[in-house]
Amino acid sequence: MDSNLRRFFAVFLGTFLISLFSSYASNTLLGLVPVLPAFGLLAGIIAVGVAFDIIGVATTAASEVPYHAMAADKVPGSMQAMWVVRNAATIATLCNDMIGDIVGTLSGAVATGIAISMGSRAGGGAQQAVWVTILVSGSAAMMVGGKALGKDVAIEKANDIVYLVGKFIYVLERVSGLRITSLGNTVGSNRKRAVNRKKKRGTRTKQGV
Repeated sequence: MDSNLRRFFAVFLGTFLISLFSSYASNTLLGLVPVLPAFGLLAGIIAVGVAFDIIGVATTAASEVPYHAMAADKVPGSMQAMWVVRNAATIATLCNDMIGDIVGTLSGAVATGIAISMGSRAGGGAQQAVWVTILVSGSAAMMVGGKALGKDVAIEKANDIVYLVGKFIYVLERVSGLRITSLGNTVGSNRKRAVNRKKKRGTRTKQGV
């Protein structure tokens, strides 16, 4: 199968599953909490969307060079930050496209749910339509405005943001035992392992022939 086609199916399946889970969880929670906490849920969803957009932009704007000296001094998170920069296209797709679109759709759904709840309490009908229009438009404006403001921060502080992401991945790998940085364009010892795996696969293929 073509690599672009595989990537399409991976992104499609990942987006569908994440959207399914997050929509079900948010709608279930929305039905259990009062209106005021629901606004907090909506604000949190918008904040997540803005944060991931900042990370996605920062990965494409950051330079790998500052992390070389840090990696030589064995600073925790520096190797992971290098990995983030080397996989900027994939991470930007994940943060800006997958998560960004999911959060945008989710915030609209949550805003609609809050508006319907408020409109029904106010008598429904035209008032409900007004609440839906105001809240959905407001959530969209907050999302777009937050992303526009965040892009300036992401470009100016790109290396600092990527380093923070690298430190998070470092802690996650240490705690969970996962080797996230062994995926994609690898760095350091992970790169050697990836090369060795390719050599082994090549040897097996030749032996099979």
